[in-house]
Amino acid sequence: MSSAIEAKQQVVEEIIGKLKDSVSTIVVNYRGLNVAEVTELRKQLREAGVDFKVYKNTLLRRATAEAELTALDESLTGPTAVAFSKEDVIAPAKVLYNFSKEHEALEIKSGVIEGNSASVEQIKALAELPSREGLLSMLLSVLQAPIRNFALAAKAVADQKEEQGA
Repeated sequence: MSSAIEAKQQVVEEIIGKLKDSVSTIVVNYRGLNVAEVTELRKQLREAGVDFKVYKNTLLRRATAEAELTALDESLTGPTAVAFSKEDVIAPAKVLYNFSKEHEALEIKSGVIEGNSASVEQIKALAELPSREGLLSMLLSVLQAPIRNFALAAKAVADQKEEQGA
Protein backbone atom coordinates (compact mmCIF):
# COMPACT_ATOMS: atom_id res chain seq x y z
CA MET A 1 0.00 0.00 0.00
CA SER A 2 2.79 2.42 0.85
CA SER A 3 4.42 1.88 -2.56
CA ALA A 4 1.21 3.13 -4.24
CA ILE A 5 1.22 6.21 -2.03
CA GLU A 6 4.90 6.81 -2.80
CA ALA A 7 4.22 6.47 -6.53
CA LYS A 8 1.39 9.00 -6.30
CA GLN A 9 3.61 11.36 -4.30
CA GLN A 10 6.28 11.11 -7.01
CA VAL A 11 3.69 12.01 -9.66
CA VAL A 12 2.56 15.00 -7.57
CA GLU A 13 6.18 16.12 -7.21
CA GLU A 14 6.64 15.75 -10.98
CA ILE A 15 3.56 17.90 -11.63
CA ILE A 16 4.71 20.54 -9.13
CA GLY A 17 8.10 20.71 -10.86
CA LYS A 18 6.47 21.11 -14.27
CA LEU A 19 4.07 23.77 -13.01
CA LYS A 20 6.90 25.79 -11.49
CA ASP A 21 9.27 25.38 -14.46
CA SER A 22 6.78 26.13 -17.21
CA VAL A 23 6.09 29.62 -18.55
CA SER A 24 2.83 28.43 -20.07
CA THR A 25 0.50 25.69 -18.83
CA ILE A 26 -2.82 24.90 -20.49
CA VAL A 27 -5.50 22.48 -19.28
CA VAL A 28 -7.69 20.79 -21.91
CA ASN A 29 -10.55 18.31 -22.13
CA TYR A 30 -9.72 15.70 -24.76
CA ARG A 31 -12.94 13.63 -24.51
CA GLY A 32 -14.23 12.71 -27.96
CA LEU A 33 -10.85 12.56 -29.69
CA ASN A 34 -9.92 9.19 -31.13
CA VAL A 35 -6.47 7.64 -30.76
CA ALA A 36 -5.23 8.90 -34.14
CA GLU A 37 -6.28 12.48 -33.31
CA VAL A 38 -4.62 12.38 -29.88
CA THR A 39 -1.46 10.97 -31.48
CA GLU A 40 -1.48 13.80 -34.05
CA LEU A 41 -1.99 16.38 -31.27
CA ARG A 42 0.89 14.93 -29.25
CA LYS A 43 3.11 15.02 -32.36
CA GLN A 44 2.31 18.69 -33.04
CA LEU A 45 2.92 19.62 -29.41
CA ARG A 46 6.19 17.67 -29.28
CA GLU A 47 7.41 19.46 -32.43
CA ALA A 48 6.65 22.78 -30.70
CA GLY A 49 8.65 21.74 -27.62
CA VAL A 50 5.58 21.28 -25.43
CA ASP A 51 5.15 18.47 -22.88
CA PHE A 52 1.59 17.01 -22.96
CA LYS A 53 0.42 14.58 -20.26
CA VAL A 54 -2.78 13.16 -18.83
CA TYR A 55 -2.99 13.15 -15.04
CA LYS A 56 -5.64 12.23 -12.51
CA ASN A 57 -7.53 15.29 -11.31
CA THR A 58 -6.92 14.48 -7.64
CA LEU A 59 -3.16 14.45 -8.20
CA LEU A 60 -3.38 17.69 -10.19
CA ARG A 61 -5.35 19.36 -7.37
CA ARG A 62 -2.71 18.36 -4.82
CA ALA A 63 0.03 19.72 -7.06
CA THR A 64 -1.78 23.01 -7.75
CA ALA A 65 -2.34 23.48 -4.01
CA GLU A 66 1.38 23.06 -3.31
CA ALA A 67 2.38 25.20 -6.30
CA GLU A 68 -0.14 27.89 -5.23
CA LEU A 69 -2.03 27.71 -8.53
CA THR A 70 -5.45 26.78 -7.16
CA ALA A 71 -7.15 28.87 -9.88
CA LEU A 72 -6.80 25.78 -12.09
CA ASP A 73 -8.84 23.61 -9.69
CA GLU A 74 -12.24 24.62 -11.05
CA SER A 75 -11.27 23.33 -14.51
CA LEU A 76 -10.06 19.97 -13.21
CA THR A 77 -13.20 17.97 -13.96
CA GLY A 78 -13.65 15.15 -16.43
CA PRO A 79 -10.83 13.86 -18.61
CA THR A 80 -7.98 16.33 -18.23
CA ALA A 81 -4.71 16.70 -20.08
CA VAL A 82 -2.11 19.37 -19.42
CA ALA A 83 0.33 21.01 -21.82
CA PHE A 84 3.51 22.46 -20.28
CA SER A 85 5.98 24.72 -22.08
CA LYS A 86 9.27 25.72 -20.46
CA GLU A 87 10.45 28.14 -23.15
CA ASP A 88 7.76 29.44 -25.50
CA VAL A 89 4.73 31.11 -23.93
CA ILE A 90 2.72 31.09 -27.14
CA ALA A 91 3.47 27.58 -28.48
CA PRO A 92 1.01 25.47 -26.44
CA ALA A 93 -1.80 28.00 -26.88
CA LYS A 94 -1.23 28.22 -30.62
CA VAL A 95 -1.04 24.45 -31.21
CA LEU A 96 -4.03 23.62 -28.98
CA TYR A 97 -6.18 26.45 -30.35
CA ASN A 98 -5.45 25.56 -33.98
CA PHE A 99 -6.11 21.88 -33.25
CA SER A 100 -9.39 22.72 -31.48
CA LYS A 101 -10.56 24.65 -34.57
CA GLU A 102 -10.14 21.48 -36.66
CA HIS A 103 -11.37 19.06 -33.97
CA GLU A 104 -14.26 20.47 -31.96
CA ALA A 105 -13.96 17.66 -29.39
CA LEU A 106 -10.83 19.29 -27.92
CA GLU A 107 -11.86 21.90 -25.36
CA ILE A 108 -9.46 24.39 -23.80
CA LYS A 109 -10.45 24.78 -20.14
CA SER A 110 -7.98 27.22 -18.57
CA GLY A 111 -4.31 27.87 -18.09
CA VAL A 112 -1.46 29.62 -16.35
CA ILE A 113 0.64 32.09 -18.33
CA GLU A 114 3.86 33.18 -16.59
CA GLY A 115 2.41 32.47 -13.15
CA ASN A 116 -0.96 34.19 -13.72
CA SER A 117 -4.19 32.31 -14.31
CA ALA A 118 -5.59 32.71 -17.81
CA SER A 119 -9.13 32.31 -19.08
CA VAL A 120 -10.08 30.57 -22.32
CA GLU A 121 -10.47 33.96 -24.02
CA GLN A 122 -6.99 35.06 -22.94
CA ILE A 123 -5.50 31.79 -24.20
CA LYS A 124 -7.25 32.21 -27.56
CA ALA A 125 -5.99 35.81 -27.81
CA LEU A 126 -2.47 34.60 -27.04
CA ALA A 127 -2.80 31.89 -29.70
CA GLU A 128 -3.67 34.47 -32.34
CA LEU A 129 -0.47 36.44 -31.73
CA PRO A 130 2.38 35.96 -34.19
CA SER A 131 5.17 33.59 -33.16
CA ARG A 132 8.24 34.86 -31.30
CA GLU A 133 10.21 34.92 -34.56
CA GLY A 134 7.41 36.87 -36.25
CA LEU A 135 7.32 39.43 -33.44
CA LEU A 136 11.11 39.79 -33.56
CA SER A 137 11.07 40.34 -37.32
CA MET A 138 8.34 43.01 -36.89
CA LEU A 139 10.45 44.74 -34.24
CA LEU A 140 13.56 44.58 -36.42
CA SER A 141 11.63 46.06 -39.34
CA VAL A 142 10.40 48.93 -37.17
CA LEU A 143 13.91 49.57 -35.87
CA GLN A 144 15.43 49.53 -39.36
CA ALA A 145 12.87 51.90 -40.93
CA PRO A 146 14.38 55.21 -39.66
CA ILE A 147 17.89 54.17 -40.66
CA ARG A 148 16.72 53.02 -44.09
CA ASN A 149 14.80 56.29 -44.62
CA PHE A 150 17.84 58.33 -43.55
CA ALA A 151 20.07 56.38 -45.95
CA LEU A 152 17.61 56.95 -48.80
CA ALA A 153 17.39 60.67 -48.02
CA ALA A 154 21.19 60.99 -47.84
CA LYS A 155 21.54 59.19 -51.18
CA ALA A 156 18.90 61.47 -52.75
CA VAL A 157 20.75 64.57 -51.48
CA ALA A 158 24.06 63.20 -52.80
CA ASP A 159 22.50 62.41 -56.19
CA GLN A 160 20.96 65.90 -56.35
CA LYS A 161 24.28 67.60 -55.52
CA GLU A 162 26.06 65.44 -58.08
CA GLU A 163 23.53 66.51 -60.76
CA GLN A 164 23.92 70.18 -59.82
CA GLY A 165 27.69 69.93 -59.92
CA ALA A 166 27.72 68.27 -63.35
